[in-house]
Order: sequence, then structure tokens, then C-alpha cells
Amino acid sequence: MAELPGGGARLPELLATGWRLWEEVDAGTEPSSGAPAVQEKVRQGLGALRQAAAMVAELELFSENEELDEVASADLRYLAVPALLGALTLRQVDASRRREHLEAARAHFCRFLQLCRAYGLSAAPPPAAPGAEEEEDEEEKEEAGSTGARGPAAQRSLLAMAAGRQAKIERYKQKKELENRLASMRTFVDSGQADEDQIREFYLLQIQKWVNISFEEIESIDHEMVILRNRDAAKQSSAPPHGTARQVRAPLKPFILTRDVVQSKVFGAGYPSLPTMTVNDWYDQRRREEAMHGPSAPQKPSADTADEELQKQQQEKKEEEDDEEALKKARDWDDWKDTHPRGYGNRQNMG
Repeated sequence: MAELPGGGARLPELLATGWRLWEEVDAGTEPSSGAPAVQEKVRQGLGALRQAAAMVAELELFSENEELDEVASADLRYLAVPALLGALTLRQVDASRRREHLEAARAHFCRFLQLCRAYGLSAAPPPAAPGAEEEEDEEEKEEAGSTGARGPAAQRSLLAMAAGRQAKIERYKQKKELENRLASMRTFVDSGQADEDQIREFYLLQIQKWVNISFEEIESIDHEMVILRNRDAAKQSSAPPHGTARQVRAPLKPFILTRDVVQSKVFGAGYPSLPTMTVNDWYDQRRREEAMHGPSAPQKPSADTADEELQKQQQEKKEEEDDEEALKKARDWDDWKDTHPRGYGNRQNMG
């Protein structure tokens, strides 16, 4: 078995450790992927798989110039090392390095797909980077705008969307079938009862499973990268220019809508209006006015006012004296009305 230069863990042990830690993280037994226990498993798994990848490169186990039949059955499982590295890299939760992790994971998945395509295990090439796809989309949009909405570029876009959808459906069906076959063969391989052909088939099925996972993860990474770029662009556009301070706006003065100024002074606003001053402000204003005009002396009543008061008092006194006479006249009038009905003595209009 291959060992690290200078001694250390063997390659099968490193791969087994990294694969086991990935399965534990993927099983999701912890309440959160950001839990310290989960991140510790991610760190240990990445360490083991990085050592395994370095040993695979040093031993030159794989080459794009050889055929799949030339690879030993026991070495096929090491093809999945880049895919496992990409999967564990995505499980890191450091938000400040998220873009770095996405780019590293995408590179691992693309390296795995390139190697599988060289061995004929994958017919489709790795997806292009988002930047290249955006440039192609812009060129297709310009071509569609110059030749019409139903030009060749629009038709190619529709065909690409249909092909992508069909590929997803096929990968999903293949994934279910692979999981069932792997579950049925795992017992024989783990127990050591499987022969070399069964072991080779088992490893090839695992590689095919990771091919499907890699395409799905690359698509998810590209979508997340677009979201991160849009978020950064929004932050830059909303931030003020360098060296300029944000202008502080003065507080707005409240106002009341009325038909005209005179109406507002006479009738008010038509609804509870805003106060113009506080009680303390009004009290201070009155004090300033009194201090400005000086204390006012008590005014003596004028002659006209005195005459009016005297006439009022005499009238009241006269009414009190005439109360008995007025009462007698009122009673006599009531008695007369009792004996003389309304219309008494009017004989001109009788029929």
C-alpha cells in the first residue's frame, strides 16, 4: 500500500477517513451545519482528502492518456477524491470566505469531471464558468435583437433550455437507479465476499453517482455566485462616493392644507390642527408683553358707564315697586279671557 513520504497514514486509510467524515456530515445528525462538531468533521475530512490527493498526484495513479481498462480495480475509488474535496469544501460556513470556497469547490468538481470524461465515464464536459456563459448570452441577445426575436440565437437558447431540462431528468432517474444498485452491492463489498469484477462494478457505480452530484453542485454554485455578485454590486451602488459625507437633511416643518390663509385663520384647519406653541412659551410671551408696556393702573369708570348703571338700578327698583300692580292687572286679564272667548263680539263674518 502507498504511504506518505517520510511515513504517515496510508492512502486507503486517508480515503476511508475522508469518505466516512463526508457521509457523517451529509447524514445531518447535528442540528446545524455550522455547529462546531460538524465543522470539526469538515476540517478533518478536508485534511485527510488533501493528503490523499497529494499522494494520488505523486503516485500518478491516473492519466488522461490511458484507457479505463488499464486502471486497477482497487485504484478506481481514488477517482472520487476531487469530488469529495469539492463536497466538503462547500460545507464550510465562513461567510467572509464564501466566494473563495465556492470557486475552490467548483475547481475540484471540474477536475473530477474532466478526469471522468477522459476515461469515458462522463459524456458531457464540465459546464463553462459563469463569466463565459454571460458573454455568450450577451452575444446571443445582440444577435437576436438584430435578426428578430425568433432568430437562430433565440432558437439555440430554447434548445439549450430543453436539453438542460432533459439532462436533469435523466440524471435524477440514473441517481435513483445507482442508489438502489449500490445499496444492494455494498454489503458484499464491505464484508469482503465480492470478487474483483463486483468490486470494480461497485467503484464504477460510485464514480457515476459522483458525476451526477458534481453536475448538480456546479449548477448550484453558479447560481450562488450570481447572487453574490449582484449583492456586491448593490452594496457598491448604494455606498456614498469615497471622501464625500452624506448630507444631513433639515427636519421638515409641518404644514396644514386649507383653501386659503384667511379661511385657516377664521375657521381653522377643519380638523385638529397642530399647536403653534407650548403653555410655557405663551406664558413667557405674556410676561414679555407686560414688561414692555409696563404695569397698567386700574381705570376709573367713565361718565356714560356710570349713567347706564344708575338707570339700570332705578329700573330694577321700579319693577320691584310695580310688582303688585302688574300682578293685579294680569289676574284681571285672565278672568276677562275666561268669560270672553276668542272672537267674542265679531258678528260681521257669521253666515
